[in-house]
Amino acid sequence: MVKHPGNADVAVPYAGDLSLASAAVAAVSALPSPGRWSEGSRRELNPTVHALTLGWRNLARFALPGADCTDIAPPEPGEEVLLIWRSPRDGRLQARGAAADDLLALKMVVESITPEEAAGAGPLSAESLQAVLERAAEAGIILAPRPLIRRTDAFPRGEVTDESFLVSSSFTLQWHLTQACDLRCRHCYDRSERAAVPLSQALSVLDDLRSFCSERRVRGAVSLSGGNPLLHPDFTALYRAAAERGFGIGILGNPASRARIEELVDIRMPGFFQVSLEGLPAHNDWVRGSGHFERTTRFLGDLRDLGVPTMVMLTLTDQNIDQVLPLAARLRGLVDDFHFNRLAMVGEGANLRLPSRERYVRFLGEYLEAAQRDPALGIKDNLINILRKERGEPPFGGCTGFGCGAAFNFVALLPDGEAHACRKFPSPIGNVVRDGLAAVYDSASARAFRGGCAGCSDCAIRPVCGGCLAVAHGFGLEPLRERDPLCFRDGR
Repeated sequence: MVKHPGNADVAVPYAGDLSLASAAVAAVSALPSPGRWSEGSRRELNPTVHALTLGWRNLARFALPGADCTDIAPPEPGEEVLLIWRSPRDGRLQARGAAADDLLALKMVVESITPEEAAGAGPLSAESLQAVLERAAEAGIILAPRPLIRRTDAFPRGEVTDESFLVSSSFTLQWHLTQACDLRCRHCYDRSERAAVPLSQALSVLDDLRSFCSERRVRGAVSLSGGNPLLHPDFTALYRAAAERGFGIGILGNPASRARIEELVDIRMPGFFQVSLEGLPAHNDWVRGSGHFERTTRFLGDLRDLGVPTMVMLTLTDQNIDQVLPLAARLRGLVDDFHFNRLAMVGEGANLRLPSRERYVRFLGEYLEAAQRDPALGIKDNLINILRKERGEPPFGGCTGFGCGAAFNFVALLPDGEAHACRKFPSPIGNVVRDGLAAVYDSASARAFRGGCAGCSDCAIRPVCGGCLAVAHGFGLEPLRERDPLCFRDGR
């Protein structure tokens, strides 16, 4: 007789279903781990997926061996399809009650129905159905075709063998919609005059991005930036168009009215809204203008109330390095993610300075220790991987998930259509409006930036580092030949 998992002396009415689920779990656990990707150019069913129709709900965790069931809802009567599978990422057993989207994704894959075909037969748009498939692939119940955005065979691997650092399943267009800005920051890297393309061409850019991502078998995302992107006269229309095309959307902007954010949330919740703070109030307002700190923290509260994921980015200099951790502590509970980027001494930023290598290394150690206590402290700078290697810790993805991702898993697009490998320093690779995204991405200049710094080619952690090309440029170095001057892999 099957007993209640938490009490061996109590028989339960769902014993029969629990036995069926446990048997299915045992059968799936005996199967070989699936490969990460489908073998062809189409999505495929994860071959380990087992679907079991039961008369009780909430049995998933009870069926998994060794699962802690003390904090979950007890089983209750009612039909449920239980899905059991092995993760294509690590082979671990997974189980959950199937949601409607899970069943829809499985049907589309098994019956080879495209999002466009399904959209013609039902109420959901092709973009919404594409998102359903992407979520199912993320969960691992279906296998997506191998992405075509991946490091070349010639790219130096060093000691990094994990494929997740070499193949990207997503691509982001970092779109600087406008040069218009309501701030005059002391470290601004570009105040040039650039006219934004008209709305019709901007919409064509989004369609081009969708085609590019489909051809490269990746998820598409747009990060809407500026200047201040909310000052673009067609921002709401572009935001809506990006949402309708199923892209992930992030906003990198300045404080706005609560009503303006509510308008965007009504269209679709953004993936995040990032604002910048440069230290404690006095220093921040010296950099960004009087009253900016108070306006920004008040705005973060509005975002929090509306459920918008919040990010704060700090540009690190020798003047604010000692304010980073005090600022993070002050923001605790107000932001979801706190990050820093090192100053690119470009444009107005040429008037500021970075800390010495020795001071920066000490700071990184302090920051990592603080991050163990505060989960909102994000790790982003590629050079952190040097410390992790010294400590025998596994690497993380670095700045973009792939070390320096310039012209790899993102491209920066300026208001007039000019594309750069990285927005933080001059790195032109073509014009998206004139030539199309595919031609820009495949250009010789983009390939050169994608290859990164030749001075890093012998590094053991090259795929997750590569330093910062913009920092090297700001020091007057040739970024594709000479290493990031704050790199300390050969000593401190």
